[in-house]
Amino acid sequence: MLISIRRSPFVLVILAAAFLAVFAASISFASAKSHDGDVTVWFTSKTIGDGDEVRGDLDIVFGSATCENGGVIDGNVRNYGGSFEQLDGCQVNGRIIDAFSSNAADAYVPGFAPFTSDDFIAQNKEVLKKLAWDVVVIFAFLLFPLRVRVALDRVELHPGLSFATGTVALVAAIPIMILLALSVIGLPIIPLEIAALFAGLWIGNAAVALLIGRRLYELLRPHATPSPLGALALGLIVITAAETLPIVGWAVSALVVLVGLGAALLAFVRETSFRSFTGAMGPPMSASQMGAPPPGPTPPMNRPA
Repeated sequence: MLISIRRSPFVLVILAAAFLAVFAASISFASAKSHDGDVTVWFTSKTIGDGDEVRGDLDIVFGSATCENGGVIDGNVRNYGGSFEQLDGCQVNGRIIDAFSSNAADAYVPGFAPFTSDDFIAQNKEVLKKLAWDVVVIFAFLLFPLRVRVALDRVELHPGLSFATGTVALVAAIPIMILLALSVIGLPIIPLEIAALFAGLWIGNAAVALLIGRRLYELLRPHATPSPLGALALGLIVITAAETLPIVGWAVSALVVLVGLGAALLAFVRETSFRSFTGAMGPPMSASQMGAPPPGPTPPMNRPA
């Protein structure tokens, strides 16, 4: 009961961030004219008219979409409790899938866009971007193995603190960049800040993937120990598959980014520096860690002192 009370603020923060992300996604789609990649309609109505093109999948979540003459949808149309109307002259290169019909299972399965007259790379650009990001994450793991291991320890022992640290760092990155741009001396530091931010994202993503891959491997083979590179590859496969899921993929990406970035930042800080925030939830410190001398030998219980 005590643990659930302590974790309730953390759950509320996640729900608030999810609501803001859904609201922002809905507004951005309603105000856009051309769409490069997958598009989601959240609780709104949208008309894809002449000159509008969705170069990816169109997901409708309790909303409505109408594709008129001249509109083009390169991928699939997935309908989750909404409505989709295709008028004459509208081109849908993929399939129209209803989540509450006979082909409902296809609405929850990620996949590549179908082969059409358009370029295959252009249709599946988002998936290929995630695969390229995974290659960079593996490179960061090979380049900074020690920091990735420390970040793995941080995200495993302090996931809530890692999430909070990553959120604060991501929010503070833009104001810091603006302050550096306003000052003449800070202009050369902006590229360093951007490089440090991406390095933290890569190290944190590697730590989260390593944790997921190791846990999954231990479930499949409890008596075997996976290699770090094998666990990392397995974790990246799971994360990439989860990020490509319709509707919930953005939430997985946001969680991995925030937790991973926070863990990467905490990897450069000694644990004793933030032990006061987690001391009540963590295990008690031993005598050697507290700096106290070990207790002396005591006489046996069956013999007087």
